[in-house]
Amino acid sequence: MNTPASITPVSTGSIPEILVHADAGVMSITLNRVDKKNSITSAMYGALADALESANHDAAVRAVVIQGHETIFSAGNDIADFLNKPPATMDSPVFRFLRGISSFPKPLVAAVCGPAVGIGTTLLLHCDLVYAGDNAAFSMPFVNLGLCPEAASSFLVPQLMGYPRAAEALLLGEPFMAETALEVGLINRIVPPTEANALAQRQAQKLVAKPLSALMETKRLMKKGNATVVAERMAEEGASFGRMLGEPAAREAFSAFMEKRKPDFSGV
Repeated sequence: MNTPASITPVSTGSIPEILVHADAGVMSITLNRVDKKNSITSAMYGALADALESANHDAAVRAVVIQGHETIFSAGNDIADFLNKPPATMDSPVFRFLRGISSFPKPLVAAVCGPAVGIGTTLLLHCDLVYAGDNAAFSMPFVNLGLCPEAASSFLVPQLMGYPRAAEALLLGEPFMAETALEVGLINRIVPPTEANALAQRQAQKLVAKPLSALMETKRLMKKGNATVVAERMAEEGASFGRMLGEPAAREAFSAFMEKRKPDFSGV
């Protein structure tokens, strides 16, 4: 398995928390902030967006792997950073990343182990192949923060899971495990956590050996029916998300989180 310590950043705008390594046609993007549960800051979103843009325009890159650590994929947004640097416009780093991953034309493979919270789950909706450790736990607790879904998940999750399961996942925001994720089609296979990153790399190498033009056209055709809806829903979610950030429910949720107490939504 490739571990963060074994990956050397390359000149694609990578930062220590986002390691970017290109080799043999595969760009590996590794979330490398394990001490903070791979929670994502604005700077990290910018580095992720830059890496995808670089991969898109680099003819030598034929597939991309997004991976974390065998114990944690991502705890979602870094709350303190998020409160200090909320996404003010659709050009904010988080929205650049979401647009980049949703429209990325080359094959995208992900390896997920441990918790995948919020964006840690919704980004997977835009990947082509996802391999999970048997310790993976997925959750989309946006409502619990007084917010709405993002990454077009309000459209893609019902489409993937069916409305009843999507409502359970998005309205309750409770975690679901790898077995459920496999059943509903969010992931392709479950393996021991120590094998997930290596499997994703092997699958990416299989893709590299195939004609890129055929892969890209097949991906374009498969996604064509949803592309416009995804872009429109992502923009609508972004507008709602920004508005809701300043409303009482979100203020109470974030205050409770920072004060390590249970939020009180009785007045909102």
